[in-house]
Amino acid sequence: CQVIVHDVNELTEKLFPIVEAMQKHFSAGSGTYYSDSIFFLSVAMHRIMPKEITRIIQVDLDLKYKTNIRDLFDEFDSFPEGAVIGIAREMQPVYRHTFWQYRRENPQTKVGEPPPDGLPGFNSGVLLLNLEAMRQSKLYNQLLEPTMVQKLTEKYHFKGHLGDQDFFTMVGMEHPELFHVLDCTWNRQLCTWWRDHGYSDVFDLYFQCEGEVRIYHGNCNTPIPED
Repeated sequence: CQVIVHDVNELTEKLFPIVEAMQKHFSAGSGTYYSDSIFFLSVAMHRIMPKEITRIIQVDLDLKYKTNIRDLFDEFDSFPEGAVIGIAREMQPVYRHTFWQYRRENPQTKVGEPPPDGLPGFNSGVLLLNLEAMRQSKLYNQLLEPTMVQKLTEKYHFKGHLGDQDFFTMVGMEHPELFHVLDCTWNRQLCTWWRDHGYSDVFDLYFQCEGEVRIYHGNCNTPIPED
C-alpha cells in the first residue's frame, strides 16, 4: 500500500488560477480568498493530479461507513457515456432557496424541485471523480472558463457559499449528462437545518431516503447514529 501526501499550499498554488473566477460566486466570503481555493479542489482535480491517476474518490471527514468503500468504487463502472463525476443529490431544499429568483421567473422549472422528477442540486460530501473522463470532456473543461461561469450564474441568478457543491449543482441544472447520480444511501445526509428555516412543508420530499444506508453524512455537525 503506497501513501502519497500532497502539500495543501502546493495544491492551492496550482488551483487558484483555475478556480479564481468561480470563487466570487460560490464562496462564503465576499471576495476571492487565496486559501478558499482548496474548497474547489474537486472541480479541477483532473488538472493538478498526475496523468497516471485516472480515478479518485473524494470524501468529507464527517462520514460513517457502513459498507466497504470498494463497493463505492464499483460505481465508476455505472457511469453513462459522457458522465465525468459521480455525486448524490442534496437532501435538503437548500437549492430550492438559492434558486428562488430563477424559480419565480420560470414557474414550470424542475430547478430546485425535489426528486425523483425535480433537480434538487447535489451534495459534494461523497464524490467520484473520473479524472480521465474529466480531462477528455471538452464540455466540462469549457464550463470551467470564467466566461461560462459568469454566463451560468447570470442565467440562474446564482450566488452560493458551498464551494465545489454549488458549481456542480449549477452545472447539473444545465448539463445533467455530466453526472452519474449516486443513490442517496451512498451519502445519507443527516442535517435538518432547512426544516426549521421556512421549508417544513416540503422538507421530507427532499430528506427521505429508501434503502439500507451505506454511508452516513453528519453534515452541519449532526450526530451520526450509533450501531
